[in-house]
Amino acid sequence: MPLDIHHLRQEDWRSEFGAGDLRRGIAYAEEKRSKLLSLKDHSLLANCRGSGQTYQQRITLHPYGRKWSVTGHCSCPVGFNCKHVVAALLTLEAVQKSGADLSELIVPSKEVAEQRLEGISPVPVLTLGSHVRVHFDARKGRMLEQTQHRAALAFDYAGHLTFGKPAKDLVKRLQADLNLRVIRDANAEVQLRKRLEQLGLQVALRQSDALPADAGEPFELEGERDWLGFVQNQLPQLRAEGWQIHMRPDFQYNLAEVEDWYAEVEEDPQQNWFDLELGIEVEGQRLSLLPILLQAIRRTPWLLTPEALAQRADEDRLLVNLPQGGKRIALPFARLKPLLATLGELYFRDPGEDHLPLRLGRADAARLAELAQGPALNWQGGDELRGFAQRLQRLQVREVAAPAGLQAELRAYQLEGLNWMQTLAELRVGGVLADDMGLGKTLQTLAHVLCEKQAGRLDKPALIVMPTSLIPNWQDEAARFTPQLRVLALHGNKRKALFEEIAAHDLILTTYALLPRDLKALNQQSYRLLILDEAQNIKNPRSKAATAAAQVQADLRLCLTGTPLENHLGELWSLFHFLMPGWLGDAKAFTRDYRTPIEKRGDAQRLAHLGGRIRPFLLRRTKEQVASELPPKTEIIQWVELTQLQRDRYETLRLAMDQKVRDEIARQGLARSHIVILEALLRLRQSCCDLRLLGDDASDLSAADSGKLSALLDMLVELVEEGRRVLLFSQFTSMLALIEQELQARKIAYAKLTGSTQDRRTPVQRFQAGEFPVFLISLKAGGSGLNLTAADTVIHFDPWWNPAAEAQASDRAYRIGQDKPVFVYKLIARGSVEEKIQHLQQAKASLAEGVLGSGGQGQWQLDEADLAALFAPLQ
Repeated sequence: MPLDIHHLRQEDWRSEFGAGDLRRGIAYAEEKRSKLLSLKDHSLLANCRGSGQTYQQRITLHPYGRKWSVTGHCSCPVGFNCKHVVAALLTLEAVQKSGADLSELIVPSKEVAEQRLEGISPVPVLTLGSHVRVHFDARKGRMLEQTQHRAALAFDYAGHLTFGKPAKDLVKRLQADLNLRVIRDANAEVQLRKRLEQLGLQVALRQSDALPADAGEPFELEGERDWLGFVQNQLPQLRAEGWQIHMRPDFQYNLAEVEDWYAEVEEDPQQNWFDLELGIEVEGQRLSLLPILLQAIRRTPWLLTPEALAQRADEDRLLVNLPQGGKRIALPFARLKPLLATLGELYFRDPGEDHLPLRLGRADAARLAELAQGPALNWQGGDELRGFAQRLQRLQVREVAAPAGLQAELRAYQLEGLNWMQTLAELRVGGVLADDMGLGKTLQTLAHVLCEKQAGRLDKPALIVMPTSLIPNWQDEAARFTPQLRVLALHGNKRKALFEEIAAHDLILTTYALLPRDLKALNQQSYRLLILDEAQNIKNPRSKAATAAAQVQADLRLCLTGTPLENHLGELWSLFHFLMPGWLGDAKAFTRDYRTPIEKRGDAQRLAHLGGRIRPFLLRRTKEQVASELPPKTEIIQWVELTQLQRDRYETLRLAMDQKVRDEIARQGLARSHIVILEALLRLRQSCCDLRLLGDDASDLSAADSGKLSALLDMLVELVEEGRRVLLFSQFTSMLALIEQELQARKIAYAKLTGSTQDRRTPVQRFQAGEFPVFLISLKAGGSGLNLTAADTVIHFDPWWNPAAEAQASDRAYRIGQDKPVFVYKLIARGSVEEKIQHLQQAKASLAEGVLGSGGQGQWQLDEADLAALFAPLQ
């Protein structure tokens, strides 16, 4: 049956509408909302009552084949082929079927002439728009924002726009009696559609409010990156090819151009901070980046995480809104990556406050040099600070010579450490000297202080805080290596009388235990240097020692520790919080930005970022790194402080033994008193090791009651963490048993070899194979026949008084086949008989061998002065 508008059938036109519009249009027709106004030729005029108002429809039917093509314009927001048009067509069909008279609706036709326009190439017109839709997501229980973007393709034939497939003629009424028929070029239109598809656009199958239906044939792209790339790269190509491009005001990729990036630095030479402002210039207006980026990070907080940044290519761009005017800009990730990597945690650490500009500590100047890694910045001000930043980032170490008068020859790595500390002092920043145990951190620090003194910069004292047991070490090494330095030890009950002398000295020594108690007195004086030895003592930032150290007034701060990190990253944060507060953020931010990603998720990028932050301020050398500079065997005396309980017991024992020895000498003479003297020395030595060796009732004693055992355990923990392989010698097998208990409690793997060991070969082989880090050996069992070249550290818990026998034990590790430097530590109780015999060994080399060796009594020439020295009171 031929098509006839006076006998309209639904099956001839319904394919022109979507299912939803058909369904709602049928409902409107059944509710009799549509009213027919006029019918002329193939055009119908109607109106329809909507939800809130009445809309008018102008509908034209075009026959093609056996179907109608419907051009239905409506005054509703949809505008084209909507539910109101469906209702009008259904109403017309229903009226026709009812047999009602339509003569009043029909407008008589007039003869209309027709003008043809053909042979014209279409000009492609591309319209671009966006629509933001806010809706409630029932599954997530919150409002969601969804943005759609569309491109619409139309064809301009000499000023007449058309679109759609197939390429039907466009008929327009020019005058009451004249129509214009535009003959479309179907092949040309196909090629223009293909051009869009070549650029990645696809025909949009879903309706969208981003553009009105009469804007043209809808196209879309998948994601933001595609739209941004299309606008920035492909649109200029289309313009060059003659395409007309129309961007609606709401199109979110109608971007303003960033004309310049700038950085302003304002520093106060009198203060230890500077202000940093980063911004852009858009259309001649300077805009701060801080509020722009804050807005972006709050809208999509996941977008600028380190993980997301790592996945972004440098050429990718981030779309952000400008604070005024509703325009947007595209910021290249090539610029954002270094910016957010170096300043991100500062920008976003307090989202509730938009601080302008950023105020940073002087140590943060290293960030300025890192910002230069991206595209060029227009720097304004801060030339000196940026020069400082470049030096800080590269840490261009200033080479200095060892100070004149230093009573030691610095090895190359020690001179490097001195240069590093001098450079930090010049840059006015702190640092952590984290060399392995035994590499001379004390010597390097003394050389540093001496350099400061000789350069005239030590106008105020250097204050060094340390564990109590290290006070004598510092006194001895300062007297030995830097006798020019005036040293004052604030230790013991009489220290308060010395506070007034602080300003007259170069080096002030105090302890972690005393620092909180003496803080008020110490802060009567400011200091050139504040140095924490064994700085892991402040690994808990809330401890009294850490809190007090932070309050000391000092120009420069330095940490010395072989173990800057023992259990978790929070300990490292505590050191840097002392050195440069704020450099790693506050504790909460540090946990969020570093500890959680690194410790719980193994985030290698965050770990690398943290390493970059601290690298200029931490110098660590292991024994392996400097092995070529070390002598084959380095001997170190490790001084130990006895506990108060040990001191009391030692003094009681000393008085009794002194009297017993003198009575024996008075009865038999000095030469015949050998056995009694040996027994007295043995008992005093045992009290220095552990009171439990004396055989008295010691059920209530523990390792904490032995200063030497406590010191040993601290050493072993550090050495094992460094990967050291340790031989531990003691003359007393009962002492080895006590040490064994403590190693078990700390889960440190070990083996033991004593005279009662039946199978000597197995533990030796297992140690050589690397199965455990600590080997406990009694002197008698380990004196000969062992080859333990896997070891690199030897500890004499109670040094053997015969130097030859002691050396023989040490050489279990240092012998043919050993390819590592060996460190030999002697643990000696300060002020005790152990120290006295060490001095006598040096003064009279044959003394110990004569007393304790196999050479016989006759070689020992002990006089009253020697005897008095051995049994003198504790110092």
